[in-house]
Amino acid sequence: MSSPLSSERLAITRAALAHAHLSYARHHPEASPRRQPVHTMYGGAHLFTAQTARKMGRTAVNALREYAPDGHTLAACLGLDEALAERVHARVLSKLEREPVEDFRIDFEDGYGHRSDEEEDGHATTAATEVARGLADGTLPPFVGIRVKALTEELFDRSARTLGLFMGTLLERTGGRLPPGFVVTLPKVSLPQEVTALVRMLELLEADHGLEPGVLKLELMVETPRALFTPDGCLALPTLVEAAHGRCVAAHLGPYDYTASLHITAAQQDLLHPACDFARNVMQVSLAGGDVALSDGPTNVLPVAPHKPGAHPLTEAQREENHQVVHRAWRRMYTNTRHALERGFYQGWDLHPAQLPVRYAAVYAFFLEGLDEASRRLKSFVEQAARATRMGEVFDDAATGQGLLNSFLRGLACGAVTEEEARATGLTLEELRGRSFLRILQGRRPPE
Repeated sequence: MSSPLSSERLAITRAALAHAHLSYARHHPEASPRRQPVHTMYGGAHLFTAQTARKMGRTAVNALREYAPDGHTLAACLGLDEALAERVHARVLSKLEREPVEDFRIDFEDGYGHRSDEEEDGHATTAATEVARGLADGTLPPFVGIRVKALTEELFDRSARTLGLFMGTLLERTGGRLPPGFVVTLPKVSLPQEVTALVRMLELLEADHGLEPGVLKLELMVETPRALFTPDGCLALPTLVEAAHGRCVAAHLGPYDYTASLHITAAQQDLLHPACDFARNVMQVSLAGGDVALSDGPTNVLPVAPHKPGAHPLTEAQREENHQVVHRAWRRMYTNTRHALERGFYQGWDLHPAQLPVRYAAVYAFFLEGLDEASRRLKSFVEQAARATRMGEVFDDAATGQGLLNSFLRGLACGAVTEEEARATGLTLEELRGRSFLRILQGRRPPE
């Protein structure tokens, strides 16, 4: 018996749907295998040297040893389970000694301020020279880049000049080599034409210096309502990303400029403000299914002790006050970081090296807390090859399987999870590095 819905009768419909699927795939590419850093450290361009990351690492280790010398102290400060805190503490210390800074942005914007043209020209040249030295000496973090000034009418020429001087000096000093993970950050973006202008600058720099077209990447700062919605109420971020022509790798929330633009008073400008959660949600919905990483903003309460050692040793009262101030700042940052992680923002900004111990403590605790259960669930699902499974009261399907896999991949990349712990899922490292749960299932499916 012939089907009333034969392929011949549905040919036009099928062709239209195939065209729509191709269009969707172009706008929602499969996630790339590139690693996403868990943080971005920002610092003024006038202060950057080839040794900046290492110096920050030493400061971070000293802060951890002074204010949380063991898992017990860390647990008491952050409210962690003590057994978990012992594991986290050991891994954080190892991370700070091995790779303290994952991503650094050399800042010519808010962290740098407005200076004379002569000063900024000089700092653009010296910062680029230091990046070249760090590349040669192997002292750069895995990701590095610069943040230029916004492309407003007033700042366009200055921003373009800084970018040109920096890139020209860097490529001259390195013989045309770019540092791994290099990116240019565009702040306070509001219009797709601003992104188009930056793309044109990058195209000219690539042509002038013999770089592969498209190799210079950019990221966008979401710091204004216009970065989220157009005046007629449409989502703005997809258009901004599309204007980058495949160069946009990340979108960062700038919470303080954003809340200020909404006329929220300074006392209420906080990462936990509902306005920031709204912005995060819009960013996620706007860019879901694409290959643009999302990043949260910084905690602006810094763990800086009020009393510094001088000619005389600190009194017990002064030492106690130092601990209280640092622990209070650490608890606030831990709360903010966990809030972001639970909402799917796995990267955030850091402003001071003494924040690094808590950045990694929060990320590591997040991934380690449910590690054993996640491992059992993922192993059970893979073993049953594509059939939905239930463990206790938890139902898992293929989408959940990819989510479990993503958790292990992120944990591995930042050092929260060891390779041995990842292999406890029953997956090989090759399967894990493939990053696709569907491909794992297809590879394990018996031949028909």
